[in-house]
Amino acid sequence: MKSRKRLALCFLAVAWCANGPIAFERAYAEEPLEFFERKVRPLLEARCFECHSQAHDINGGLRLDFRQGWEQGGDSGPAIVPGKPEESLLMSAVKWTDPDTAMPPENKLTDQEIAILETWVRMGAPDPRTGAIEKKQIGMSIEEGRAFWSYSPRGNPAPPPVNNQQWPRGSIDRFVLNKLEEQGLTPSPMASPEVLVRRLFYVLNGVPPSAEQIDEFVTHFRSDPFDAMQRMVDTLLASPQFGEAWGRHWLDVARFSESSGGGRTLLFKDSWRYRDYVIDAFNRDLPLDQFIREQLAGDLLPTESIESARSKITATAFLTLGPTNYEEQDKKQLRFDIIDEQLDTLGRAFMAQTLGCARCHDHKFDPISQSDYYAMAGIFASTRTLHNQTDNVARWIVLPLPQPPQQEAALLAHEVICSNTRKEIATAKAMVTELSKNVSAEITGAGKPVDPQSLPGIVIDQADEPGSRKVTVVGEWTHSTSVMSYVGSGYLHDGNTGKGEKTITFVPIIPKAGRYEVRLAYTHGTNRATNVPVTLLHADGEEDKVVDESKVPPIDGRFVSLGTYRFEKDGAGYVLIGTAQTDGHVIVDALQLIAEGDESSLPDMPDPAQSDQTQQAQHLHRAAVTRVAQLEKELKQLEKSGPLREMTMAVCEADQMEDTALRVRGIEKNCGPLVPRGFMQVVSDQTPSIPPGQSGRKELAEWIVSSSNPLTARVMVNRLWAWSFGAGLVRTVDNFGSTGEMPSHPELLDFLANRLIDQGWSTKKLLREMILTSTWSQMVAPPLSSDPDNRLLSHAFRRRLDAEQIRDSMLMVSGTLDLTLGGSNIAGAGDIDANDFSAQNIEYGYTYADSRRSVYTPAFRNKRLELFEVFDFGDINSSIGQRHVSTVAPQALFLMNHPFVIEQSRLAAERFLVIAPDDSARLSTVFRATLGREPTGFENRRCLEFLSTFPPDRVEGWAAMQQTLFGCIDFRYLE
Repeated sequence: MKSRKRLALCFLAVAWCANGPIAFERAYAEEPLEFFERKVRPLLEARCFECHSQAHDINGGLRLDFRQGWEQGGDSGPAIVPGKPEESLLMSAVKWTDPDTAMPPENKLTDQEIAILETWVRMGAPDPRTGAIEKKQIGMSIEEGRAFWSYSPRGNPAPPPVNNQQWPRGSIDRFVLNKLEEQGLTPSPMASPEVLVRRLFYVLNGVPPSAEQIDEFVTHFRSDPFDAMQRMVDTLLASPQFGEAWGRHWLDVARFSESSGGGRTLLFKDSWRYRDYVIDAFNRDLPLDQFIREQLAGDLLPTESIESARSKITATAFLTLGPTNYEEQDKKQLRFDIIDEQLDTLGRAFMAQTLGCARCHDHKFDPISQSDYYAMAGIFASTRTLHNQTDNVARWIVLPLPQPPQQEAALLAHEVICSNTRKEIATAKAMVTELSKNVSAEITGAGKPVDPQSLPGIVIDQADEPGSRKVTVVGEWTHSTSVMSYVGSGYLHDGNTGKGEKTITFVPIIPKAGRYEVRLAYTHGTNRATNVPVTLLHADGEEDKVVDESKVPPIDGRFVSLGTYRFEKDGAGYVLIGTAQTDGHVIVDALQLIAEGDESSLPDMPDPAQSDQTQQAQHLHRAAVTRVAQLEKELKQLEKSGPLREMTMAVCEADQMEDTALRVRGIEKNCGPLVPRGFMQVVSDQTPSIPPGQSGRKELAEWIVSSSNPLTARVMVNRLWAWSFGAGLVRTVDNFGSTGEMPSHPELLDFLANRLIDQGWSTKKLLREMILTSTWSQMVAPPLSSDPDNRLLSHAFRRRLDAEQIRDSMLMVSGTLDLTLGGSNIAGAGDIDANDFSAQNIEYGYTYADSRRSVYTPAFRNKRLELFEVFDFGDINSSIGQRHVSTVAPQALFLMNHPFVIEQSRLAAERFLVIAPDDSARLSTVFRATLGREPTGFENRRCLEFLSTFPPDRVEGWAAMQQTLFGCIDFRYLE
């Protein structure tokens, strides 16, 4: 970005400077225009026009072939302020005032060359080259955009006339048939009832029909085809599985995930609530305009009930689910990147617009200006998405969900108890601090070194044994006896230097295997490190601890307990004290290991080296520390056992509402003029009225769903069509711009958009109308040479099942599919501390119920099921409305070899062996349940021959045959 800025100024500077030295006096003696013509113009033509003229290129947005070129300037603004060289970007560049804009970047101009420029600018930068300047147009202008099909107002087309009056079932069919007849084509025949019922189940519910459901539909269809279709469509639309299947489509658009991606890829433990919100929205047929409003501004909308309030707050998680590196240390950049991701997602999801392409410059293809981008960015800059953006690891916002009065009262009562306990802990800690001062004073005044031999257990004094097997010292440590309360002959400190380069390792020689308490001795002080890292290797693994050496050691003023661990006799245990990233002096004195149950280690035993007063101070201190530990344990138990307040990922209004500065070249730190909050000019010719103290999210949502917005209704009906038929009327479902495809049936698209609005934005009503068409019921046919991509819809699309449908189908055929609706599916997610960013809070290692529908399988950004990877699960790092579909060898290999497929085949075999009376009936049931049809005569004969080669129990044979059916094309494709 900066290189272009440099380049623009570089060519300008070099051109004006390359003609040799000239004195100020002589320059002023010449006529200004003569000076320009004799010195400046030739240099511009020779050195600058190649990159800064209309005839060639316009690098950095700067033209130098007209006076207005440098007056208007490039991306960084005007290059020259006439008469004021000190305020001109040109002069600061050639003087190398700012390293980021130094020009030329490699060889600085001579003083005489700089003087030429300064003289010319001080003269007023005379330039006779007046005339109109046209900035090179990139992409569409606003006026051109308003004439483009997607930005122009919707028409109100009537269903066209057709010759074949028997085929259309309604208006949709008439639009399709009219196009076919114009090209001399005819639609394909209706598919068989077996094909139609399988297609209906997968399209509307995402799972296959059972053998019994197939039989029932086929029987009904043969007596009354249309009534059978109507009844089955109504049944499937009313099924809770409808919301799961169609909610999964929208979750792709919403880039739904249960982890953050980037950096440490943290777990979104509450994101499942958004998933359940989406599923519920489709099941209860929430109007699509309200669905959009709630996801953008649910927290700002009126609520009718507690359940409504919960739902609307949860919906705003849509804005928080994007891939985010919360460990980004430049927090302004983090916030800027989140806003960019939010804009890009809402643009694609609701309007099929690539708004993100206008972050750095005007959109190169579509009528979206950079000002449009920052007008909308201001809305999200006035919205809080981050909870603690100043912390080392920032965090997304979670908000409490409203509760019914009775539950709210119980929660408040429990929170009061917890709050009182926290106050008690704070008081106890204050007492510990005060007593620590007393202990410190006593130890400083009366403390004496302690002989290691007088202490119980195993004691290793580093000062006495450096270099031995027991102690390994790495780096340069300093021996000291300044503070008298040490063990042995002194202690070591790191001098607060060489952080990360110094360590001390104790290797205890254990005489008898067992559990030992490990204690570390240090001398405390205000200059000590508060975050000393300690690593313990014991018989059961490794443990990391952190010691605050600014505090008085709680055991006799000398030792702190690191915990109790199991050690083997002469085992390979050790205790390593490091210095990496510590914030003060690191002290290492001695290590003590005391066998569990050793009475000689009781802390209240008098220390002969200490006075009675010192022992009393330490006793009071230990009692206070014990009280704090007891209270903290009680609080933890209270928080775990009491009622928990339900939380959800969400956004809310920011504390300060603000317009956003346009960022030159999209660089967060490179601020241009402020841009008032607003929307895309191409479809909004009025400045929105945003009430004071509000972000504008509510107004943005209303603008997006307005019936006057030409994009949204078209985009949404195109998505419904694509998910129903297999391809959209606009094939590029996420791009309605000039680089996307044109609609194959523009009048039908507008008819459906109007229909959606007229029917209250009902998904189910429009889907019912679409699916009960003759167009949808056509059979699959080979492509026509005159329409190889089937743009005219002369036949049905042959579609491969998506990854979730393949997995759910196997579970359903095996009889193990768990149809439990909603809820978190990550074991233990509710117990995760929201402020814990340690290893257990990342996306790996969680267990979940793997027999539930795949929509509930944890959607992690950096880790997913192998089946999902192989069968083209959507990229959850961006909004996608239609998945890429591949046909590759690993798919066949997966179905042949993967343990999941083998296990489901075995379970299916066990199931079918029980429910059918003989092999012929059993084979029929297996085929109908797996492929949705009866076996052909050839298939029936060969399968029975195959099964006869297996032992009498035949589970192995039926499992092998079931896996063969799972692997065949008819299983994973819809006709």
